[in-house]
Amino acid sequence: MAGPGGGPSRRSHTKSRKGCKTCKKRHIRCDETFPQCRNCTKHQVRCDYMDSPTAMVPESPKSPQQPNLLWTPEIDATIELWRQTNEFPFPELRVLPQPQWRAFSKTDLRLIHHLSSISNEMFRNRTSRLTIWTDLMPNLSDNSRFLSIAATHSFVMHSILAFSASHLAWISQSSETRNLAFHHGGVALKGLHEGIANFTKANSDAVLASSLLLAWQATDWRGWASLVTGTKTVIQAMQPWRHESLFAEYIAEHSPMPNKSFMNPIGSPVSPDARREHLGIISDIHASLQRLQPYLSRYDQEGKWVDQLRGYIERLRASGPPQTAEEQFSQLYALRKWLFWVPISLLAAKRGDVTVLVVLGHFYATALALEPMFRDIGSVFCANLALQPLEEIVAIVQGYQDQRYDQRTQAVSYLIQFPSDIASSYKSRREWARQQAGEASPVQQPPYGLETVNLDLENQIAQYSYSQSLSPAFAPSPLNFMPTGLVSGQTSPYLEVPRTTVETYVGSSYASPLVSPATVPPPYSVTLPEENVFSFGMPPMGYPSGFVATPTVWT
Repeated sequence: MAGPGGGPSRRSHTKSRKGCKTCKKRHIRCDETFPQCRNCTKHQVRCDYMDSPTAMVPESPKSPQQPNLLWTPEIDATIELWRQTNEFPFPELRVLPQPQWRAFSKTDLRLIHHLSSISNEMFRNRTSRLTIWTDLMPNLSDNSRFLSIAATHSFVMHSILAFSASHLAWISQSSETRNLAFHHGGVALKGLHEGIANFTKANSDAVLASSLLLAWQATDWRGWASLVTGTKTVIQAMQPWRHESLFAEYIAEHSPMPNKSFMNPIGSPVSPDARREHLGIISDIHASLQRLQPYLSRYDQEGKWVDQLRGYIERLRASGPPQTAEEQFSQLYALRKWLFWVPISLLAAKRGDVTVLVVLGHFYATALALEPMFRDIGSVFCANLALQPLEEIVAIVQGYQDQRYDQRTQAVSYLIQFPSDIASSYKSRREWARQQAGEASPVQQPPYGLETVNLDLENQIAQYSYSQSLSPAFAPSPLNFMPTGLVSGQTSPYLEVPRTTVETYVGSSYASPLVSPATVPPPYSVTLPEENVFSFGMPPMGYPSGFVATPTVWT
């Protein structure tokens, strides 16, 4: 039958009003797949189907569930071609030497593709130096660092695969993907153990690369402290040939002070004067975030992240001062998690926007400003990682302080002053501390050799069985901050937000691993009503309430 005007007839189709809100906003057809529609999965954005109680009810599979690696037809085709041709799909990343890609499983290639696509996009957009890790994964100025080393050292490749699986698990909420991250992390840890036992100049870059990657993923204090102490020892052993290392710049910038120890479980009390100074720092951060708030009315996503950061700061103010290194680790963990993942999300959405850069500058500056409160681990755990991207952001934003730009852009750019001042202050403190450490160097502590590092790794392997101390996306609750009702000895995701009564699937032991970096930890010593302690108004997935990510496709 002819259509209007004598043209071809329109194909009939069934209309539905049950599509997700994200697809409706984008004016595209939703396939209504639970618990996340295919369009949202493809674009790696939050699907509001996740808020439905039925989305949290697991089906009873007849066969084992596979990891959710966010496959799309485009990604599948790319990887199939990759397997056939043995040609890396991101030539700009210059992975040399090239691994024998045909030897990798399709799942492993998907994990490599995921991180490589993020890194490639960051380099194309010239934003890779604005994050903690994308500048180290590949490097266009020379060969790709981690990936090139992984071509000849399998334990480094497993470290990379664990990191990628952790990020995919954070996006997809898949416990099977989480377990895949645990598997690769465990294999990597065992390989690192063997690499240290046979440490030479030839494998030193590989040992350092794996140590860094696994330390980034550590979620318990002892595991992190062991890896960081091992990294320090490896860097000290590499001094004779440090200029030949692929990590020469990193070694020069991040070498820990020689007498600094991260393994001491004994804390020291915080004096009243020090506590007043710490509260003053918190007030300064809070005031700068308040000044930024009026400029975020058109920036829904960025505004919600700033709200999360401000809430975190307020909980620090209300909490008792952390004394032991373990307590410091617990209180800083959420902030560190944000430093790894928030920039990736925001830069993908609005890569060159001055407001986004100022928001990220405040995240990084918070890590630097809080360092005096966390005197045992603050510098190595967060601040040193945040300094370089913060300085890059400050330099870019200050370029907007010019009459060529509109009045609003100039006004926002001047809000980078607080992060800039914090960066300068931190660098001065760090230089003074290094000078003090240098003057005190004749009084050396007993050497912490590679044999001791290996013993620590051996203990980790035995204690954790390559388990939950390895994934940055899924972390166990610190025992001293266990939620009400959790029996000692049990573990739960550190950043998990327990579902409300309406959302709970009665009669099931299923628990959704809630891993978004937007989720904030429980207060450290403050007693609040249960809904405030755990949810802070956030939906089950852990994003701020009302949060909808800008569609981004890593292809």
